[in-house]
Amino acid sequence: MATKNTLTSDDWIKAAFRALTAGGVQAVRAEAIARDLKVSKGSFYWHFKDVPDLKAKMLAHWAREATDTIINEVEASQRPAEEQLRLLVCAATDDRNLPYGGLLADSAVREWARFDTSAAETLKAVDQRRIDYVADLLGRCGFSARHSRSGANGLYGALIGLEALAASGLADLRADLLGLLEALLHSRDAT
Repeated sequence: MATKNTLTSDDWIKAAFRALTAGGVQAVRAEAIARDLKVSKGSFYWHFKDVPDLKAKMLAHWAREATDTIINEVEASQRPAEEQLRLLVCAATDDRNLPYGGLLADSAVREWARFDTSAAETLKAVDQRRIDYVADLLGRCGFSARHSRSGANGLYGALIGLEALAASGLADLRADLLGLLEALLHSRDAT
């Protein structure tokens, strides 16, 4: 059995995301998460002041790990922009979200943001950062500023929609998103 000394705040945050993904924001409760982790509720207070503190740390963690870490990995590759776009799609569709509840973790944050100002502000900032980064990469590929922004919006919107389809078994998230990226890159050559 895990103890308060063996669990990290990241363990609690991952468990909280699993609860969020499975049951919505109302499922993010210290007792329920402690049961999932097989520890006492007292262990929760070793890492967090209260549930609002946990939620704030969840949002910061999500913004950092699901956006900044991925962008930093792609930039560190120092590959040409087209290859960086492909790397970005692969990173955005890999298995790193499994400890957080899987494919629908981002969707769960979107649902949370519908009813919570802090989550909505974080989501908007994350969406903006992701779209700006894709637009920057498209610009480095030779797209005009207008087409870079439009392409970034389309590709990012497709990611959001394809996540939902893939969760229902109706899409292959990575293959479909890579196919859309290739069509977008080809459209630049056709103009």
